[in-house]
Amino acid sequence: MEINTITGILDTTLALIFTWIGYKTSRIIWKYTPYSYPNARIRAMEARFFTEQRFSELAESKTLNNFVMNLEDSDYKPYLSKLNSYTAETIDRAFDEALADTYALMFKILPKRVRQFFNLLLEEWDVRNISSVVKAKLYGEVARDYVAELGTMIEKIKAMAEAKTMEEILVILEGTEYEEVYQKLLLKEISVEEFETELYRMHYLKLLNFALSRGDEERKILEEFVKLKIDKINILTILRAKLHRLSSEKIKSMLLMEGSLSQRTIETLLNVEDLSMALAELDSTKYSEIVREVREELEKGDLASFEVAFEKFIRRKMIEFTRFYPLSVAVPVSYILQKESEVRKLKAIAKLIEDKIKPEKIKTIIGEIP
Repeated sequence: MEINTITGILDTTLALIFTWIGYKTSRIIWKYTPYSYPNARIRAMEARFFTEQRFSELAESKTLNNFVMNLEDSDYKPYLSKLNSYTAETIDRAFDEALADTYALMFKILPKRVRQFFNLLLEEWDVRNISSVVKAKLYGEVARDYVAELGTMIEKIKAMAEAKTMEEILVILEGTEYEEVYQKLLLKEISVEEFETELYRMHYLKLLNFALSRGDEERKILEEFVKLKIDKINILTILRAKLHRLSSEKIKSMLLMEGSLSQRTIETLLNVEDLSMALAELDSTKYSEIVREVREELEKGDLASFEVAFEKFIRRKMIEFTRFYPLSVAVPVSYILQKESEVRKLKAIAKLIEDKIKPEKIKTIIGEIP
């Protein structure tokens, strides 16, 4: 073989090798570099999460004035300092504002390719608010008391809460994705329970579709997260229904789309006779550790303990992902979950202090909040 031919082959081979190296390097840079700054910033923010000891100290505040003063050195100070008076309601809204800004920060600092997921997470508050307002109106309660000032359509939600008639709410929802399903409720084509289920079904379908549209670790992490949330809702729905002896067909209509549980497992859960048999079936799934953790409470019909344990399970799974994929979307997802948990506990402490509950009792209650 001539030298020129050999040289040509070597040049081509080297070009291919360097092209492959360049491609792999660019892929690595594309995947991981955009997370370097935001995740470092989030890790620094995580260090400021309250410890159990701090929650215990806040539970000792005795008055809302003391409670707010004890938060002077926290990230919540700018929100609480705006308040003219301290009530559980005004403090609750301040915490909502802080949480809303957390979502806004995620949207601002994260890579463009995952920002929309956090906007979709924020939309869950729209779903909760719409559902809460509509149910309050139907049951003759004060709708404004059930509005959390979070989400992407807060002004519309407030307008819904102030609406004089159910028909006015339809006008407010006109042009939104929720208009059609609400119209079905007004026409009595669906029940209020089916209305709520459909809202969540629409929401989680959007989350799941977004997760499935991603690639590599992003898809793996987001898909697992969304399916865990779907499983939580589906399992709790089934367990509650079993307590009330509902038929399998009735329960099936209340479920969201399939999560990570197999269709066979879902069918088995739907057709078992009672709660204890449903728990036995869950023992053979990846959620067995949750069942074991709160079995005693579950056997008494205390499903709140199961919901708390499931929320903690989801947080643990996301924290595990952050260890395996430190430069990934797992870090901001994990942070949001922990931030929401912290805010729930702070809101609860404020309300319990206002209700003059004793500090020791507050500590016990706070320990049961996911």
